[in-house]
Amino acid sequence: MRLLFVRHGDPDYVHDTLTEKGHREAALLAERAEDLDMGTCFVSPLGRAQATAGYCMKKLGRTAKTLGWLQEFPAEIDLNQALHLEEAYPMSRKENGLYVPRIVWDVVPSYWGAHMDCMDPVRWRDCDICRHSDTVEIYDRVTEEFDRLLAEYGYVRDGNIYRVEKESTETLTFFCHFAITGVFLSYLWNVSPFLLWHSLALAPTSVTEVVTEERQQGIACFRGLKLGDVSHLVLGGEPASTAARFCEVFSGKERH
Repeated sequence: MRLLFVRHGDPDYVHDTLTEKGHREAALLAERAEDLDMGTCFVSPLGRAQATAGYCMKKLGRTAKTLGWLQEFPAEIDLNQALHLEEAYPMSRKENGLYVPRIVWDVVPSYWGAHMDCMDPVRWRDCDICRHSDTVEIYDRVTEEFDRLLAEYGYVRDGNIYRVEKESTETLTFFCHFAITGVFLSYLWNVSPFLLWHSLALAPTSVTEVVTEERQQGIACFRGLKLGDVSHLVLGGEPASTAARFCEVFSGKERH
């Protein structure tokens, strides 16, 4: 079994679509679609993922099935109910004197560096952020859907590994988003999602490849072959977008 996770192109978040650069990126990805052997394709319902998948599907002459649970990981935290977590999200926005709910996974390093339970493969589920948000509930819901799909192809979750009920060499491709990809990878690798959210930056239209490894008959693990590959952009002379990244040095002009 082979899984490809494709992040959407450079995003126009306001209009939930692609920027001009994002369209160029998606077009270059489509030129490699046949070589990538994308197999059965699935796509997030959000516009930026749909637009990205559209280029590849047109090139391949096929369609991708929309799955609601592939949307960007929607967990939020309401700081008005947990003011002590302001230190984790110091740049949160307010309206009429109250904090606006915000995505849960964008935590500043000073916080997770001092609260390493966030990074623990087991204890992350009970960390302060998770106790005051819907992170665990949504994580369990989307990974349950993910497991249901893998089971259709013969791979059934059994503790920390997968039981092979039917061998498969098929490829499943997911056109989705950075944070939700971090969720699926953390689940496959049995690590905290916070670890991947803050240790990886998967560029727009990057391709992440994971395959099963069955060293013992009937037991499968998933191993990464490529993380955030943007060779299609390099070959096309298109610089990788910095969306999902922050400043390389604090004195730089990139976003902080």
